[in-house]
Amino acid sequence: MKILYLSPWYPNRYDAMDGLFVRKHADASSRVSEVCVLFVKNHQGNGFETEEQKFKEVHEYYVYFPESKIPLIGKIIKSINWLRGYRKGLQIIRKKEGLPDLIHANILTRTGVIALFLKWKHKIPYVITEHWSRYLEGRNGYKGWLRKRITELVVKNAQAILPVSITLQKAMITNGLIHPHYEVVNNVVDDFFFENEIINERHEKTQFLHISCFCEEAKNVKGILDAVKILKEQRNDFELTIIGSGVDYPLVYEYAQSIDTLDCVHFLGEKSPKEVMAQFQHSDAFVLNSNYETSCVVIMESLACGKPVITTAVGIAPQVINERNGLFIPFRDPKILAEKMAWMMDNLPHYDAKAIREEAHIFRYETIAQQLKRIYDNAIKG
Repeated sequence: MKILYLSPWYPNRYDAMDGLFVRKHADASSRVSEVCVLFVKNHQGNGFETEEQKFKEVHEYYVYFPESKIPLIGKIIKSINWLRGYRKGLQIIRKKEGLPDLIHANILTRTGVIALFLKWKHKIPYVITEHWSRYLEGRNGYKGWLRKRITELVVKNAQAILPVSITLQKAMITNGLIHPHYEVVNNVVDDFFFENEIINERHEKTQFLHISCFCEEAKNVKGILDAVKILKEQRNDFELTIIGSGVDYPLVYEYAQSIDTLDCVHFLGEKSPKEVMAQFQHSDAFVLNSNYETSCVVIMESLACGKPVITTAVGIAPQVINERNGLFIPFRDPKILAEKMAWMMDNLPHYDAKAIREEAHIFRYETIAQQLKRIYDNAIKG
């Protein structure tokens, strides 16, 4: 079975982290199918550039197209070059790989249009995975009469719609994207999160962990710091480690400094996946205070390491967090977050790390690979 992945977000020469979760889905798919990926992106060069590489068993094809800075018509030229880029990439893939049996489009709407065109021209069925938060309440990012009509057409003609959480599925349906075959396909957690020994250290101070891309609109890290400030006034037997970087990193760091929490809050910056895993191992609990998420891989990683989670009801949390593996907190309420952190500190022995990890096996590569194979088989038959 040959599967062609299309995605506007994918690791590339300019951003190695862009769409990493799409590459992991492609990697999972490659364990049960032949998989290639086509990624088309603008660049600052003068002409079209193509690249080919292999990531594990996934064949990756890149087409970089030139932008135009001509006033008024620049956007039109960019759109034309984007289409030309897809044409070039598809010609290369057809010559080297042949026509696929199925297209796996990721992130609406543009890649869905390409998938729909290929269905009309070559009768190739397609499925769609959605990651985008624009449908979520409060985001208000799904706009435009024409965009909505095109998106509805693309969704209608797909064999299946595969959001990465029930939260996202409900938001898409609320926005009028109706389809008889919705199925949640979780993001993937690297196998080494499951394969390393669960460490239950006895710490003199409870070790909380937060991992963030430092976008305050979404992550509300300052709210966690407010909770730390409240908790610090009551006790001093805890620490918070924060991993990550992003546009609001200086703002958040300066805020931590301004409210005098740097004595118990440690900013470590960016870390590799294996360094993140090690940090999870030596932590006692994970804290997430997001205003919105579509999935939230860090919750999955925490559970894979056997660590309980304190979180708002975002992304995948309503599906997987329960009394056995964590606590829910309301949005934008640092006082309650401080209370839950205190409760967690006093009740850590209540949590069974091995049982928490066992429930997290739904995020493993093999689990997702088998689920995708079943979906692909049904889509091709259908």
